Amino acid sequence: MRNAPTILHLDMDAFYASAEQASKPSLRGKAVIVGGLGPRGVVATASYEARVFGVHSAMPMAQARRLAPHAAYLVPRFPFYRAISEQVMGLLRALSPLVEPLSLDEAFVDLEAGGVAWDEESARLTGARLRADIREVTGLTGSVGLAASKMLAKIASEQAKPDGLVLIEPGTERALLGPMPVRTLPGVGPATGDHLRRAGITTVEEIAEAGQDELVRLLGRAHGQALYAMALAHDERPVVAERDAKSVSVEDTYDMDIHDRVRVRAEVQRLADRCVQRLRAAGRSGRTVVLKVRRYDFSTLTRSETLRGPTDDPAVVREAAARLLESVDTTGGVRLLGVGVSGLADFTQEDLFAQARTAVGGAALPEEEPRREVQDEPAEEPAPPAAERRWRAGHDVRHAVHGHGWVQGSGLGRVTVRFETPDSGPGRVRTFRTDDPELEPADPLPLVTRRPGAGALTTQEPG
Repeated sequence: MRNAPTILHLDMDAFYASAEQASKPSLRGKAVIVGGLGPRGVVATASYEARVFGVHSAMPMAQARRLAPHAAYLVPRFPFYRAISEQVMGLLRALSPLVEPLSLDEAFVDLEAGGVAWDEESARLTGARLRADIREVTGLTGSVGLAASKMLAKIASEQAKPDGLVLIEPGTERALLGPMPVRTLPGVGPATGDHLRRAGITTVEEIAEAGQDELVRLLGRAHGQALYAMALAHDERPVVAERDAKSVSVEDTYDMDIHDRVRVRAEVQRLADRCVQRLRAAGRSGRTVVLKVRRYDFSTLTRSETLRGPTDDPAVVREAAARLLESVDTTGGVRLLGVGVSGLADFTQEDLFAQARTAVGGAALPEEEPRREVQDEPAEEPAPPAAERRWRAGHDVRHAVHGHGWVQGSGLGRVTVRFETPDSGPGRVRTFRTDDPELEPADPLPLVTRRPGAGALTTQEPG
């Protein structure tokens, strides 16, 4: 392990909710909850004001409403969050070539690899400047942890929340970890925690005192040895630069099961288009199209078709997905649909028009839940057909007379809009018909108006 705290962990504070508060002056200082608003919705992020009431991420939205009935409930705006995340990750990559993103709002950085930190003083200075630059560029706050290992840097950033910086000095790790609960260590979830508790082990120090042999007996060789090493503050994992994605996919979970086969086909076509948009945004193409269907009884079917060459043509992906759907029985209803592309490449095969019409039988996988990859964001609510257009709470709109605003709520043929911008004061509220021709969806406004030359990180070289 290093002898200087040159591994940095950044965790943006209540990211989605904080971005919404910064975007909407009337919500600043108030409880804000972001997530799926339907009967099956879950909380993606809760502001610190909402957490006072016991609301937390991954909680069922119905439970959150009972705990905080007066909070503002908003549908996520993922393109907006991704744009802010790209700004933050850009600041991190200016510090070091070794940046390991964990999600849109969290990443490790090897400061030593970038030559911007080599001891405690330079690491603390770099962390402070990063926090200042994040605030200047995005208007949001992030918490920074600095330590000699990834595990300890993440623990430090958790201690720094919200809007702080904590540096763990090398040599103090054992004393710091000792009294902490076992769940503090990576890989110790509820089941392992309960198993250790039944053995009389509740703190990190008690893990160290139990010894490696006892932990191997309790948890097995791999887990026991790893946990013992972490309890001794040994963590040699390197910061690994962002790896290429192996696949690109999108999926939606529906508030009510879809029974209409025509609607199912339309949803698959829409998901295919979204998947290709994400594929093109990444500058990639792919040769295997994958369809995922979760039915009314929670059984999950996966179908795939491998094309003759990689493509980023939406017509090709749409037609492949449609063919795959033909082999799936959706009679009882569908609760989730997904379309993905794997076998990624950096080029496309130009002559694929014929391939779009070649019915290659999709290979069926077992009718069971496939292994799921970790996702850094919940599925966006599906957009209804134009004839049924709804106005999503929290999303941006523009009125021909009143200007930019956001949807506070809608129903019974009416939509309520608050007209305000990130740099205005709290705005006025007006209500319109949902089909008002002067009201239309709009793109989010930037949280901060950038000034020329703003946002550059500078560090001193070692003398």
